[in-house]
Amino acid sequence: MNTRRFAAQARIDTPLGPMTVAVTTQGLAGLWFDGQAHHPGPIDAPLQPGHPWIRQAQAALARYWSAPGAPLPALPPLDLGGTAWQQAVWQALLAIPPGQRRRYGELAAQLGRPRAARAVGAAVGRNPVSVLVPCHRVTGQDGSLTGYAGGLPRKQALLDGESRPS
Repeated sequence: MNTRRFAAQARIDTPLGPMTVAVTTQGLAGLWFDGQAHHPGPIDAPLQPGHPWIRQAQAALARYWSAPGAPLPALPPLDLGGTAWQQAVWQALLAIPPGQRRRYGELAAQLGRPRAARAVGAAVGRNPVSVLVPCHRVTGQDGSLTGYAGGLPRKQALLDGESRPS
């Protein structure tokens, strides 16, 4: 059950399937593929595709799909919720440039907890803003694709798109 208080939502069609975008009064709070793990379920907020932060998220996604390896335009303010640890991990995800990958262990070390690779993985898996907070850029220790809440085929497609020249 969803306990977040969303102010508005919209549906977005993407090359990898439909997504739901949700904002609070503080910023962009969710961007989920249909059927992805940790999707909050039905959102009790009005459909407002014209909401400024929703439009800004849509513009960032449109830019991503048109040039997946290019930097994104400015994102709307983020209101990701989560614990202090999750927020630290999600901020680290935002620093991974397009076309690059990080291993869970690398992020753990970067965050000062080199033995916390599994905790990083748990936080990455709970990222509420798919694609724009690029959790798909994190791989296993050997570089293999490991869990992605949106499904491994989507993770592979996102990484493949980023590795092609824009």
